[in-house]
Amino acid sequence: MKEIYEKGMNMFSIAKDRGENIIKDAVAAKIAGKAVDMSTILDNDTKSTDMEFILGDSDEGEEIIRHSTAHMMAQAVVRLFPGTKVAIGPAIENGFYYDFDPKEQFTEEDLPKIEAEMKKLSKENIKIQRIEISKEEAIKFFEKAGEEYKVEIIKEIAQGENLSFYAQGDFIDLCRGPHVPSTSYLKAFKLKAVAGAYWRGDSKNKMLQRIYGYAFSNNQKLDDFLKMMEEAEKRDHRKLGKELDLFMISEYGPGFPFWLQKGMALRNALQNFWLDVHTKAGYEFVQTPIMLNKELWEISGHWFNYRENMYTSSIDETEFAIKPMNCPGSILVYKNNIHSYKELPIRMGEFGLVHRHEASGALSGLFRVRTFTQDDAHVYMTEEQITDEICRVILLYKKVYEKFDLKFNIELSTRPEEKYIGEIATWDKAEKALALACEKAGFEYKINPGDGAFYGPKLDFKLRDSVGRIWQCGTIQLDMNLPERFDMSYISEDGSKKRPVMIHRALFGSIERFIGILIEHYSGAFPLWLAPVQVKILTLNDEVIPYAKKIYDELINRNIRVELDDRTETIGYKIREANGKYKIPVQLIIGKNEVEKNQVSIRKFGSNEQINESLDEFLKKIPEDAKF
Repeated sequence: MKEIYEKGMNMFSIAKDRGENIIKDAVAAKIAGKAVDMSTILDNDTKSTDMEFILGDSDEGEEIIRHSTAHMMAQAVVRLFPGTKVAIGPAIENGFYYDFDPKEQFTEEDLPKIEAEMKKLSKENIKIQRIEISKEEAIKFFEKAGEEYKVEIIKEIAQGENLSFYAQGDFIDLCRGPHVPSTSYLKAFKLKAVAGAYWRGDSKNKMLQRIYGYAFSNNQKLDDFLKMMEEAEKRDHRKLGKELDLFMISEYGPGFPFWLQKGMALRNALQNFWLDVHTKAGYEFVQTPIMLNKELWEISGHWFNYRENMYTSSIDETEFAIKPMNCPGSILVYKNNIHSYKELPIRMGEFGLVHRHEASGALSGLFRVRTFTQDDAHVYMTEEQITDEICRVILLYKKVYEKFDLKFNIELSTRPEEKYIGEIATWDKAEKALALACEKAGFEYKINPGDGAFYGPKLDFKLRDSVGRIWQCGTIQLDMNLPERFDMSYISEDGSKKRPVMIHRALFGSIERFIGILIEHYSGAFPLWLAPVQVKILTLNDEVIPYAKKIYDELINRNIRVELDDRTETIGYKIREANGKYKIPVQLIIGKNEVEKNQVSIRKFGSNEQINESLDEFLKKIPEDAKF
């Protein structure tokens, strides 16, 4: 391998010099950290150490493959349905989508045709070329082609350097790139669904049609993913939530979940666990109003940046808003007293019910709702306490996620390139503190550049469930904005007023969404401590009902969530329902023998084995087994 590659060489020839595996697997490259196409020619002599190749099965490589597959799908659609106008088509997690404005509406039956055409395009091995043209030329080109959506996008791009486009055969699209060298690199894909989507997400604009698809670097990855999705479909929390009588959504409240009795029992168990863990971790709890004066939301900045997602009402000719976030209320609690440095850190937790307007088309069971409860906590501290406190929070998250057997990775989101507040030096210091906290807690982290909130960097916790899916749940955000906006202070050791540092943190994120995740993670078979019904008593005949009721009362007195099934159904039917449908962790079969011997016959969920045990021994053990 050379140390220096000469001006005029392209990335293909350099990859060949690097070895057989590189030339075979590379889909793009990087020169001095900038991603480029494989056809890129060196402008200058370049050190080998300044170049690297992006392999197809890497995270960056998969994203390039997905974006390239979106372009190939758009080409297939235009071939099959002439006159279709194309809008935008980004890569997303595990796949891609593309928005179209067709002459006639697409249906699910069109997807196999489009997929077959994509396979043809892949076999044609069409070269994908980057083209640079001026903004004016681009507008003329797309106006002539009747591509009004592309014209609108291009007109909004600032005047300056030439724009980049990618052409593959008779199809051309505006794109920064990079892309794979040819369509032959795109073999592992599957179209998923067609749905409606407003142009630019604005309901005032025309409704377009969005086609979703999956794409991977190889067929094995695609097959594994499709099997995972098949399993996930069986675990759909909307289906299981209905079967298990956990929650409902009424036509009178789209996006506003109703918690049924069993769902409320599960929710209470989850919240009690959260309260216990946080009490032991030094948190105290508050409850702030659901509706507050518009002026508060102006101070916080939500009124100007989030107004379209807020619900409002007028009281005594004054405008109020239902809270979309809990932070301003927590700050008012902090400001209710004067605080000394000796009190910090102050850890303030709240189950805060918030409301946010979501488009009706985006609503989805418990995953996307219009009202939800955040397991919020705000920590107020000195600058010197940042690393230690965040380390504590990370270890607390670890303890809780392990309880559910949820593994996680951490991403550190850094300062956005634009629209951020504060000094860069302050951001650098805050980012360093977050990184140091991760290291101190013993965790690796991945940098997510430019994805921090406008007011500060954050840590995102990506959970992996039992099916292998990734969920974004916990966050820890450093805030350099609200303490300043609300003129927050504490009395320092030298008697002067200082500004506290604020952390926003939510472990579950949303109680509703987290329960949806748990339903799918456990496939409805919750552990004993969390199950809505922990024990179900099943009677063999009417004669044993008095004994069964005695057991029921004893369990109720021990705070066990119990149900008694004394119907005249067969015991086989009762077991199938308790075990198969409701997935009850512990089932007690009560017959004549159990009554005579003062015993219970215990059957655990998922097992055919029945174990006899004295009632006294069972009643002694079950409270301990049911503890969180």
